[in-house]
Amino acid sequence: VPDVLDVSRESPAIKKLYGVRDTHLHLFPAQCLRARRLAEAGVRFIQLTHPGWDTHVKQYQLLPKLCQDVDQPIAALIKDLKQRGLLDETLVCCLGEFGRSPRINPLGGRDHWTGCWTVYFAGGGVQGGRAIGRSDELGSHPLDRPTSPREIAATIYHCLGIPEKTTQRILGDDSFPMQESGGQAIMELF
Repeated sequence: VPDVLDVSRESPAIKKLYGVRDTHLHLFPAQCLRARRLAEAGVRFIQLTHPGWDTHVKQYQLLPKLCQDVDQPIAALIKDLKQRGLLDETLVCCLGEFGRSPRINPLGGRDHWTGCWTVYFAGGGVQGGRAIGRSDELGSHPLDRPTSPREIAATIYHCLGIPEKTTQRILGDDSFPMQESGGQAIMELF
């Protein structure tokens, strides 16, 4: 594992592609590069976290830097996986647990909002260039084809090849469904 996580072995061109200037474990560009290295090594599930996206204050001052910190490394991850022949078997999901309010608060930021948010998928059998659903002009609520967290989870399970009715056994004879009922994969993506 230490060798896989050591991004110092990557070429300067790859580090530049991801925007890696420092290989500190928590910096998002280095996390994305490590994710590619882990996928290449056969790791089946990798979760990355961007620590600073929560903009309750100074939205317009913080957002350009946050977008730069996230857009380049994720685009690089997708491009790098594709060039290495790994994108078809690797699902990349970018999502949060909720969206941001459509209105700016008194501190110049946007608060948590469960009415509408964006998720994007790449690879893993998903066809590129598709937008499923859309919001109203404020990004307040879905205008058409709303999806649910259950559908997002079902889509991820579908890409992993986990059948809808799969159960998991825990502690003896107790078992529980891997997916909550009502979650269907978003088949328009495939």
